[in-house]
Amino acid sequence: MLYGIAAATTALLLSAVLAGLLRVPALRLGLVERRQRQRRVPLSGGLAVVLTTCLVAFAGDRWGYAPLGDGVGALLPAAAALAGLGLIADVWRLKARFLVLGTAVAAAFVVPYGDTGPWAGALAVVWITFVALAFRSLDHADGVAGTVGVVTAFGAAACAALEVLDGAAVLLSVLAAALTGFLMHNWPPARAALGACGSLFAGFLLAAGAVTVCAGGGAGEGAGVLFALTAVAAVDAVLVAVARRLAGRPLLRGGPDHLAHRLRRLGLTPQGAVVVLGAAAFAGVLVGTLVHTGWAGPRAVWWVAGGALAVVLGLLRVPVYGPPRARGSAYDASRPRGARRTAPPRMPHMSRMYGPRRQSESLPVRPGSGDRRGGREESAQVGGFLRVRNG
Repeated sequence: MLYGIAAATTALLLSAVLAGLLRVPALRLGLVERRQRQRRVPLSGGLAVVLTTCLVAFAGDRWGYAPLGDGVGALLPAAAALAGLGLIADVWRLKARFLVLGTAVAAAFVVPYGDTGPWAGALAVVWITFVALAFRSLDHADGVAGTVGVVTAFGAAACAALEVLDGAAVLLSVLAAALTGFLMHNWPPARAALGACGSLFAGFLLAAGAVTVCAGGGAGEGAGVLFALTAVAAVDAVLVAVARRLAGRPLLRGGPDHLAHRLRRLGLTPQGAVVVLGAAAFAGVLVGTLVHTGWAGPRAVWWVAGGALAVVLGLLRVPVYGPPRARGSAYDASRPRGARRTAPPRMPHMSRMYGPRRQSESLPVRPGSGDRRGGREESAQVGGFLRVRNG
């Protein structure tokens, strides 16, 4: 117990320090977000979370203060390998299928098939892959992925502690503390971000840890608990998929159609959107924890499912896709393809409003042919040039 508190405190401080120290190297190496911002945001937060979680958990397991055990010990290498794949995706653009394949392979190595069985184990691999990629998608706004990850990690750690799975409890507590230290730099407006490296790492550890904790119970109850613990990430993924399908947009094309984007359209501030999503994650985690411990019946999960369905149906009505940008005016549309573009005819009143400016009286007047206005000569060639440029 004391080591868990000390490990969490160490992880919090170390993550906050590393996220700040790695900002400058990330900026110099060009490891920044690809989202369009007014300033560049480095992806140092993801590296800080991965390094902190691995170092603190490995030190506890290596020195024997908090051994992770055989089942939980495999989570850390698999998550670290997936974080490396995410780092490659942050540096170079990888196609989505490589991330899906890598996440599925990593999940296949950590599922406890002895407790779940082959068929439930295969479904667990699909669920872990879905949740990890959903957390990758949840990193669409400042503070969202970190806040939801902290709440989910503490809930899963509480479930592991009640099951006397000390290794899983310590690992998830360290992850929660590392995400908390990262939030010091990611709270809106963010100075650091997770990127694919940190978001895939956190989502994979959360999903795989929750599957490990719930593997010993019933299949239906365990599935309900898993959904309640990760409800916000699942709702965001389903909402985006349905919205893009209805709008006829490609599923993998990014857009301002996630949970935080729609909440912003409803008038919330960036900080307010993060607080609302954090509260929603806490409600789902609380229900999942109560059901897992037996303090609430399995039917309580239906309240979470009903709320998730209401959120999806309600936020689908929020307009997020603007009208298609016109490629030309009506004049250009009526012009035959391949014809040379010509300037539209000038209106008389427009020439009076935007006529050529007067030349300064200090400019020397070159004698010669031309119009004489107010005792000054003006070259016809210069006047024509000015009329074309300013008209």
